[in-house]
Amino acid sequence: MRLRASVIFIDTQNPDIAIMLRIAIQAKGRLNEDCMGLLKDSGITTSGSSRKLVARAKGFPMDVLYLRDDDIPQAVAMGVADIGIVGLNEMEEKAQDVNIVMPLGFSDCRISLAVPKDASYDGLQWFTGKRIATSYPRILGKFLAEKGIEAEIHEIAGSVEVAPAVGMADAIFDIVSSGGTLVQNGLVEVEQVFYSQAVLIATKGLDGQKLQELEQLKFRFQSIIGSRDMKYVLMNLPESAIEEAVKILPGMKSPTLLPLAAKGWYSLHAVIREEELWEKIEQLKTVGAEDILVLALENIVR
Repeated sequence: MRLRASVIFIDTQNPDIAIMLRIAIQAKGRLNEDCMGLLKDSGITTSGSSRKLVARAKGFPMDVLYLRDDDIPQAVAMGVADIGIVGLNEMEEKAQDVNIVMPLGFSDCRISLAVPKDASYDGLQWFTGKRIATSYPRILGKFLAEKGIEAEIHEIAGSVEVAPAVGMADAIFDIVSSGGTLVQNGLVEVEQVFYSQAVLIATKGLDGQKLQELEQLKFRFQSIIGSRDMKYVLMNLPESAIEEAVKILPGMKSPTLLPLAAKGWYSLHAVIREEELWEKIEQLKTVGAEDILVLALENIVR
């Protein structure tokens, strides 16, 4: 257990510290970068660096605990941290009794089975009797049991992808993002088993002021996440085109319409998903929209 040092920093005799929310995030790596970006976008920064175990946040009454990602579920379950941000894969693997508050929509990845590229793979039954190296024995064991496949699971803490090359395993079960690491090690992905993203988790029984603070933090996160992949679009159009333009644009409730100094002309404002942006712009130009401006959207407060 690598959490013993965390207790040193929690002075339960100090009433200010006792009621301050504590959030656990990954100490380093991609998830740390994504978490720090979300906190920054939510108006929250931290003093010090992730080399410290605990840092005081600015912009929100909260302490940040920097832990290994696989320690975060247990830290939250034990109450060492009140809330945490961790991959859904770690939640599933550690099986700790905590509440999943909300998905965060970043740090997407999948956990897949991969075999040597020269293997004669012909389906899941290929794994029968094979040795599979993984850092996720619980998720893999559950999957194999569901498929009725008996295989040897070898738990490895790191560098799982090299196991077949050094004769430790016949295949691997590991996180895949781009697939580049598999290619470098002569492996090919054959079965996608588990899909993961970052989630916000909370200890059971959180109440009082800490629960209120969690709701406030959740509100900030939802505002940021809800604005991602959205664009704020402004355009000028004649009065005769308004009805058709409104049909094209989704809007929150309906697009905003403002009269221009030029008689018979209006400025129309709307929020559009980035994936629909160019299709909508082409349709708007067809009905008479001009001078279309596309702006980045920082957040949406609902």
